[in-house]
Amino acid sequence: MDEAELPGAELLRAARILVVDDSKMLRMGIARSLRQLGIGQIEEAVDGQHALERLQQEAFDLMLLDMEMPQMNGLAVLARMQANPELRGLPVIVISGGESIEEVVACIEMGAEDYLPKPFSQVLLRARLTSSLEKKRLRDLEIIQRKQLESQHLRLIQEQEKSELLLLNILPVAISERLKGGEQRCADSHANVSVLFADLVGFTRLSQGMTAKQLVEVLHSLFSNFDQLVEQAGLEKIKTIGDSYMLVGGLPEARDDHAKAVVSTALAMLAAMDQFNQANQTDLNMRIGIHSGPVVAGVIGKNKFTYDLWGNTVNVASRMESSGTPGRVQISTQTAELLDDTFALESRGLVQAKGLGEVATFYVNGRRNAPAG
Repeated sequence: MDEAELPGAELLRAARILVVDDSKMLRMGIARSLRQLGIGQIEEAVDGQHALERLQQEAFDLMLLDMEMPQMNGLAVLARMQANPELRGLPVIVISGGESIEEVVACIEMGAEDYLPKPFSQVLLRARLTSSLEKKRLRDLEIIQRKQLESQHLRLIQEQEKSELLLLNILPVAISERLKGGEQRCADSHANVSVLFADLVGFTRLSQGMTAKQLVEVLHSLFSNFDQLVEQAGLEKIKTIGDSYMLVGGLPEARDDHAKAVVSTALAMLAAMDQFNQANQTDLNMRIGIHSGPVVAGVIGKNKFTYDLWGNTVNVASRMESSGTPGRVQISTQTAELLDDTFALESRGLVQAKGLGEVATFYVNGRRNAPAG
């Protein structure tokens, strides 16, 4: 059978072999044997140190290593290779004229792939080379597959993290965890919370002279400031509707100071509105209304679901905003009763609110004894 037709012929033709021997004559003899097997990519190293230097700089598929060399013998070369993670996986066939079985065992334990006694036959050389190169091919394939799996796993983790961040931007943490845990419908009753509605005044007039991009940039800048205030206060943003902003305090985890936290945030939102106007030479204003009471909160729907609130408390809070005054925070009696004397309240008397009739409301004029500046 022709050499080119023998099993492993393609592996041998593609292989790049490093021959290490301190004898030039022996290197020439080994190289000649390799060429007879169809191997064309043959490089040489004159001693162990030279071999290590070439291995650091070049890529090889296999090394034929003489055992008996001065200064650094084959075992020392194997030891250095085992200490280097980049060289540890390279197949090494040790060539030796020694007949000691202890020497063979020492080479294999030091990481040699195989052992070839001198003088060796062409048939045995071919068999050892083909076997070692096939093992290397399989190991390389396994490494490639493992790296692909690791890359896919990393991408999966990254996509999962993106999904979780997106979910947390839509839902409160506690609700997000319940949905991830398999709960189909999240809906809870909350006995007492405070709901805030804020609506920009003058935005329609301002937007008439803006492009769509400018319009979105203004809302994004302002509402991002509000988002930060809400997060700092430990409240929950529910949604924005056009130029309106809705938040709640006291859910999904109950807190006794929900009314104080929401009113404090409302005052901070008015201050942020003033800063925005100064920075952008605008004259936007804002009405804010707050009411406290029971609500049902949860997630509904299958597509584009959102966390929302239902109940009369939501309706009353909306009416507190719509019947309010630009630049002021209007609250219901129920919210006022939950505040302490650190807030300066001004009774507005009875106010006509759509769908509610006449209701008693209060303005929040800030905090009492607020520090200057």
